[in-house]
Amino acid sequence: MPKKKIFKDISAVLLRVTISALLLFFLFRQVDKKNLFAIIKHAHKPLLLLSFFILFFNYVFLLFRWQMLLKAAKVHLPLKRVIISSAGGHFFNLFLPSTIGGDLVRSIYLSLHTKKPREIVATVLLDRFSGYIGLVIVALLAVLLGWKLIQEKSILLCIAIITAICAALLLILFNPFIYVKINRLLHSPRAGRIRSYIRDLHREMHIFRHHKDIMMDNLILSLLVQIIWPLVNYIIALSLGIKINIAYFFIFIPIVSAITMLPISIGGLGLRDAMTIYFFTKAGMAKDLAFAMSLLSFSFLSIYGIIGGIIYAFTVRHRRIQHHPPHPVHQHT
Repeated sequence: MPKKKIFKDISAVLLRVTISALLLFFLFRQVDKKNLFAIIKHAHKPLLLLSFFILFFNYVFLLFRWQMLLKAAKVHLPLKRVIISSAGGHFFNLFLPSTIGGDLVRSIYLSLHTKKPREIVATVLLDRFSGYIGLVIVALLAVLLGWKLIQEKSILLCIAIITAICAALLLILFNPFIYVKINRLLHSPRAGRIRSYIRDLHREMHIFRHHKDIMMDNLILSLLVQIIWPLVNYIIALSLGIKINIAYFFIFIPIVSAITMLPISIGGLGLRDAMTIYFFTKAGMAKDLAFAMSLLSFSFLSIYGIIGGIIYAFTVRHRRIQHHPPHPVHQHT
């Protein structure tokens, strides 16, 4: 890898870390830290456990959404193998700049076991893309239903940009005419490998046009994932003694999730908290309560991610031990 590209990647990561750190520093200065931690400490534990348990279903839905695509691509793997790969992906999503890091781990892990890298990468990208489509649909509905509460053109612009990107990718991947036009633009000799890679990947993803029932089931699972997350945050709010209409959560949380898709922070940290405070204070929630809710929801994601990392690490270590047994010691008599 060229040094220039490595430097550019490191600089991008450091910039995102800096943005997350500055946002968190600013937010902690805006609230009473002692009161913030007291709120979290005195949260209703049974309700927190309930919200934590409900979040587990999201990971189940994500798992089966990906497995559905793998089967459609004729990549047949034991469920255990898919679980391990997904667990590793969730762990690396916590620390790498965006969900791309976790997707890379998933792709590499299963590609090594199947020797079908193009098919694996196609399913991983389509899995991620279907999640984005589900989020965009819910976020657009949230904007339409809650515009009187939001009334912020910059937020509408962010949602519009994300929607436009998803629509463009959808056309490029599944519309032959648009794909041919884009492919012709890559006529430069330097684009040879890129053009070849895009062509192969497009061919693999284009297969899913003939699996409309699977794609519809996939979208339904994506929508369920986007519905569960506001519900989890609502129950967290109840545990903190916050009593506002549940409709606010189904309006604001999808919009916050859509904005944190923008690759300007590490895993949305800081940006998610700032947006949560911004929106929920409009509904009459105190800043420290909104911040506490956001921190608790992030802690849940972190716990599940760490559990995934433990599963992944122990499995990889076990496989290495299996593949590289110690050499027997020959005793001389």
